[in-house]
Amino acid sequence: MRVTVCAFLLLFLCACGQKDQPPATPDALSDRRPVPGRQTSLVLPDFSALVETAGPAVVNISTVQTVRREDAFPRIPGLPDDDPLYDFFRRFIPPAPREYQTRSLGSGFFISEDGYLLTNAHVVRDASEVTVKLTDRREFTANVVGVDVRSDVAVLKIDGSDLPTVRIGDPGQARVGEWVLAIGSPFGFENTVTAGIISAKGRTLADETHVPFLQTDVPINPGNSGGPLFNLDGEVIGINAQIYSRTGGYMGLSFAIPIDVAMNVAEQLRATGKVVRGRLGVRIQELTPDLARSFSLDRPAGALVATVEPGSPAARAGLQTGDVIRRFNGREIENANDLPPLVASTRPGTRVELEVWRNGAPRRLNATVGELTDLPKGR
Repeated sequence: MRVTVCAFLLLFLCACGQKDQPPATPDALSDRRPVPGRQTSLVLPDFSALVETAGPAVVNISTVQTVRREDAFPRIPGLPDDDPLYDFFRRFIPPAPREYQTRSLGSGFFISEDGYLLTNAHVVRDASEVTVKLTDRREFTANVVGVDVRSDVAVLKIDGSDLPTVRIGDPGQARVGEWVLAIGSPFGFENTVTAGIISAKGRTLADETHVPFLQTDVPINPGNSGGPLFNLDGEVIGINAQIYSRTGGYMGLSFAIPIDVAMNVAEQLRATGKVVRGRLGVRIQELTPDLARSFSLDRPAGALVATVEPGSPAARAGLQTGDVIRRFNGREIENANDLPPLVASTRPGTRVELEVWRNGAPRRLNATVGELTDLPKGR
């Protein structure tokens, strides 16, 4: 009996003590002292308002391309291609030219109310017909204003007015780890929304594009190409262009063209129909810690000059093999990949200052940037 009474008193006292404590609320929980390296409260973003506002400016692009094969073998009615007799007839019937059509899908977005829009060059390159479909189901035939293969940017134009447009942001202000959103037509599923974060900035891929890509983990698949990448303010900071994949589908590595690069290309395409880029005429390589120590550098920062093309702007400026370019016209070169986009974005004929490291000491050189052409390739 005594044990029962004691237990009852203990429960009664605990209940009274709890009465004086206010109930826990989300705000109270978030007021706990933060633990370094651990977030005490988590609020995920709501993208719905962004999609409602910016979504109508995103379009679906379908193309038709006519392909001509000069060595095509004529089809024999009623005879499948895998029939053994097919190979027999090939010995006696000469090949003949044949045309056929291929279709592809992509995405794009309006940058002006009068119908100019951006997409990827690989979406519309060599297309004989381009159709743009809006979210309200209207369809337009688009004209290709210009295509720039190096940056993979294309400008299209439709006949329209008062069209919905996107707001252009500054990818330079984007931070690794922040949320981003993609809208496009993966596998033809129009106006699909996917989200993720920025994984890295300034990625240079091994394709001589001179584009400092934004790397994200936003799910991107065939059909998303040319669609916009938004920040949380609803501004476009990139054009979704590529994925790294072993299967042909999304595997967590997506790449977007920074919108400032794309807009610069678009302005040149609209004005002259072509894009002009700067060139120094050097081959560069990454500076490793061992190489940095051998050059008496305190850290491996800069672009190591591997070769200098004879007669190039770099040669006329006095650049030498073994120089480490640390600054280009006031811009610091942290990695070798930082240099090509800076040079390419400089108008040919511009006089620039180079800060290089040579023989254990800094040196300043002046160079006049040349024009980048396909032959010879250079930076």
